Amino acid sequence: MVTLQLQQLVVHPGQCIQLREVSWEEFEAILRELGDTRSSRIAYSQGVLDIRMPLPEHEVAKELLGDMVKILLEELDLDSECFGSTTFKRQDLAQGVEPDQCFYLENSGAMLGKRRVDLTLDPPPDLAIEVDVTSKTSLSTYQALGVPELWRLEQGQLRIYQLQDGEYQAVQTSLHFPNFPIAAVLPQFLDRCAQEGRRQALKAFRQWVQQQAPEVD
Repeated sequence: MVTLQLQQLVVHPGQCIQLREVSWEEFEAILRELGDTRSSRIAYSQGVLDIRMPLPEHEVAKELLGDMVKILLEELDLDSECFGSTTFKRQDLAQGVEPDQCFYLENSGAMLGKRRVDLTLDPPPDLAIEVDVTSKTSLSTYQALGVPELWRLEQGQLRIYQLQDGEYQAVQTSLHFPNFPIAAVLPQFLDRCAQEGRRQALKAFRQWVQQQAPEVD
């Protein structure tokens, strides 16, 4: 059997390496060796570990989606805690994942001031966001961890999944922003960011939210 050191593995932007028969202890050791300041993202499910290196296209889109969620929360005066790409994991489920963005909304009060997450004690994030450019997000880990809502952007389309009876169902309306056509409108503003620039597009998005807000009230 050939044994390789982790530092021997090179993951180029847009690529993913999958390792099989990885024990939980090995997964934890890999997380420690990779550190907290890396640009790669990991997902672990039942002994299978994926390490992917995102493209700039991916990073731009996930930041813009996160910015738009923050604008929605600000304009609707909703409490929230943003946990970004925090590693969420549970040994008893043999599952671990790092979303592109995630938010505590209904459970924001429970996470105030926390800098570490223990899913055996803490709730999972209320909303997770994944941007799929070169690979497709598996729903199974988010489903197993009990994340109530997952947004997945793929090929310019935003799909919303909600946890219903323990399984994800594709839906048209966000649980957290039920009066906003999230799936239809957010990709439009992503396109505007590419054409007009971030500042102008996000300014226009804020104005759109403000115009919708009286109807929500």
